[in-house]
Amino acid sequence: MKIAFLLYNAYGIGGTIRAAANLGAALSAAGHTVELVSVYQTQDRPRLEMSPELALRPLIEWRKGEPGCARKDPAARRRSVMFPDGGLASGPLAPSRLTDERVADYLRRTDADVVIGTRPVLNGYLARYGESRYLRIGQEHLTLEMHKGRQRAGVLRSAAELDAYVTVTEVDAERYRAALPKAGTPILCIPNVIPPARARRPERGTRTIVAAGRLTGMKRYDRLIDAFALVADEYPDWSLRIYGRGDLRDKLRRQVVRLDLCERIRLMGPVVPIETEWAKAEIACVTSDREPFGLTIVEAMHCGVPVIATDCPHGPGEIITQGADGLLVPLEGGAEAYADALRILMSNEDKRRAMGDEARVSAGRYAPALIADRYLRLFEELREAPPRSRGLLSRLRSARRARRDEAPALPAPPPRTEVLTDGAAPARCAVSPDGSPVVELAADRLPSGPLDLLLRLRDDPDGAVRRVPLPSPDAAVDGRVGVEIDRELYRLAEGRWDVFLAPRSGREDAAPIQRLPVELVEQAELVGVPPRETARGVSAWIPYATSGGHLGLRVWQRPAHVEVREVAVSEDDGGSMAVVAEPLGDVVTGPGATVRAVLRGADGVDVVVDAECTADGGVRFTLPYRPLLDARRSERDLWSLRLVPAPGAAEVPLGRIGGDIADRKQIDMPRGVRLEDPRADVTAGVQKTREQDEAAERRVRVRPYFTAGHGLGLSVRGPKPVRTAVSASRREPVAPAA
Repeated sequence: MKIAFLLYNAYGIGGTIRAAANLGAALSAAGHTVELVSVYQTQDRPRLEMSPELALRPLIEWRKGEPGCARKDPAARRRSVMFPDGGLASGPLAPSRLTDERVADYLRRTDADVVIGTRPVLNGYLARYGESRYLRIGQEHLTLEMHKGRQRAGVLRSAAELDAYVTVTEVDAERYRAALPKAGTPILCIPNVIPPARARRPERGTRTIVAAGRLTGMKRYDRLIDAFALVADEYPDWSLRIYGRGDLRDKLRRQVVRLDLCERIRLMGPVVPIETEWAKAEIACVTSDREPFGLTIVEAMHCGVPVIATDCPHGPGEIITQGADGLLVPLEGGAEAYADALRILMSNEDKRRAMGDEARVSAGRYAPALIADRYLRLFEELREAPPRSRGLLSRLRSARRARRDEAPALPAPPPRTEVLTDGAAPARCAVSPDGSPVVELAADRLPSGPLDLLLRLRDDPDGAVRRVPLPSPDAAVDGRVGVEIDRELYRLAEGRWDVFLAPRSGREDAAPIQRLPVELVEQAELVGVPPRETARGVSAWIPYATSGGHLGLRVWQRPAHVEVREVAVSEDDGGSMAVVAEPLGDVVTGPGATVRAVLRGADGVDVVVDAECTADGGVRFTLPYRPLLDARRSERDLWSLRLVPAPGAAEVPLGRIGGDIADRKQIDMPRGVRLEDPRADVTAGVQKTREQDEAAERRVRVRPYFTAGHGLGLSVRGPKPVRTAVSASRREPVAPAA
């Protein structure tokens, strides 16, 4: 049987795409041919990992500069004839007459036995242009009550004309049946497929809470942040991570700043696949006002993580068994009730582990084979049922199509080379207890002959490389060949190392060197782990997926380093930053220790403050902001920080290189403050009006930040100062941080 899924943009990372790809893979594993039909192609390859058995057919080329790009097609600027779809109503990919034409043409020419729509407008196309020679099935990945006005009317009209309509919760199926009492369409609930997790949780606790999803109002991450703020002082060693992208990121960031929790709550951005991040969690959180299904709930449960969810319509209550594999919080209880649920699990490790074990068992209800079997039984029942009467409009359309000349068959979809970047086998990478990366590859996908992992230091003029011999496929375990990049054996310089698959040294002509695409990078063992100290110095290794989807290794290696533990910002007395840090490696602090802030691009301009040694071997200092404002030279000044452990000693860099975050700059963002600089040129580049507040124009933003190399720095940004001449150096008689 050939089964086609209609997706609007298979190159994104939404839950609907994951659900369709997971179900498609399960149906393919059951012996059927599966095709994912993406209305738009927006990039070279899908961001989500997809089974290589799935064919991917784009209908509209939307990549700039690619042959056949349809951005200038006149039909792309004409309105679609379909009812509105709120999730697509605006933006460059809004449905258009071009969308209508391409989808209609596909539905007229496809040789599929079953076509499944996955969102309102696609179900509308399937009802309007689909043909009786194949089964037409609509899926609802939202809920009926989320559709309003014309969209709701279109959704119901489409559902009534399809051969079957599938929701992901029983409650929603009941509401559709109530709204369509006279429709002959079978309306039933089949939940989404969620495959078992491949990522493994560390044995030790991470004291990390994780939430993931689109940053929209429906998800109510503001409620989660407020709830965490209520328990933060009681559990000072816990942190919260929120994964995803969306329009509310800046608003949520401001909320975190207002609550002064920048060191405890981090907005992590989108991560694919998300299962590696659930493995870092001890508690998973869902705070939505409504949840059509709860894909992230089951994903977290598969990783053995207990979930705290609001008892919202519709999904959480159908997935979570209260008190057994998670906790349900009444919506009306707000942040206070959610904080109470957090306390229950944050305070009891045994309860977390017991609920996590039960959650893993509960998640088995959504196993691929079980859900695929339910769909296959539906297909069989629909095929055996007598043809049902369709509406007049549908019959007229069918008659009109029957009078057309037979349409030529569709060409075969392009091969799925985009998921096998450069033809190399995708890698899985984990971290051993000592921090050494362990790389695994599918044995049956490897080129013949002896092979090495080749590590190449990026942007290195000397072209530094290291080779790690890969075991023979005969040594495969469960079909995979694994090799450890031992941190003691392989000495890697500081920087970014790209990983390749290469023929063994001496056989370079046998096969091309291939950049190694990555399937999964597990970093959970690194959460909260400090940099490593050895006789060779201080080091940190973090494997990661590059923006292009390849395996990379971030390495720090230095004789000495000062690891930043805490950054606290104050607006009092002109503003300041207090830092607590830990010297590591070849560094001994003592009386006379100082911290030196150096203005980049300005030789000899610095500010020096005293550093105090703490009883636990750390250091702390406070850097006032007023000297930085006095030394301003441009609209944006950047300052680097160094510890001078004793008078005359070599400077040691300050930063945050430990843990599991390979790129901190846009994630680890301490609070900034705005201060008035009387020397600011309020007329520079600005046409002043009467309404402008001159004091506001003089305000300068000072913000600590972590550089691309994870060093601690300060950014000072504001109107260009009138006077740029400053003294070469100044020492501030500032008391260390309390």
